[in-house]
Amino acid sequence: MLDALAKNWWALALRGVAAVLFGLLTFVLPGITLVTFVFLFGAYALVDGFFNVVASFRVASHHWALLIEGVIGIIAGIITFMWPAITAITLLYVIAFWAIFTGVFEIVAGIRLRKVITNEWFLLLMGVLSALFGILILMAPGPGALAIVIWIGVYAVLFGFALLALAFRLRGHRRLETT
Repeated sequence: MLDALAKNWWALALRGVAAVLFGLLTFVLPGITLVTFVFLFGAYALVDGFFNVVASFRVASHHWALLIEGVIGIIAGIITFMWPAITAITLLYVIAFWAIFTGVFEIVAGIRLRKVITNEWFLLLMGVLSALFGILILMAPGPGALAIVIWIGVYAVLFGFALLALAFRLRGHRRLETT
């Protein structure tokens, strides 16, 4: 599993860059319309889900968590594209449950990865951030679209940097393997 992750470290890095860019866009354009936000989230969820599904087929064992996380991301993306006029509250619930489910599966994958790499905590951190973010949205869905956009931006930037850190750590592991 570790070798497959290390070999495909670049896919994690691309996911991280996409998350950071998505998060920065929410800061640069805080007044974006709901429809624009729906499409941005839908595109991000689809790309993130696609990379997880691809990664799940490249990992020889324990690929089910990545596969399920990827399918959930793809479903969340498709739902947002099928109903672009959904209300802000409905979108928040879709995002909240997506973040909670992906967080749980990231924690599961992180626990399995910790058995292979000592002191590896980036994937666990991403899972905890994802789950906490989803819970925060469920606890306060109505404080306003602008506040939620900022929350989502902060989450995406933090998640993206954690994913980049994991990717480059795996890249370093791959270099150690090849020398």
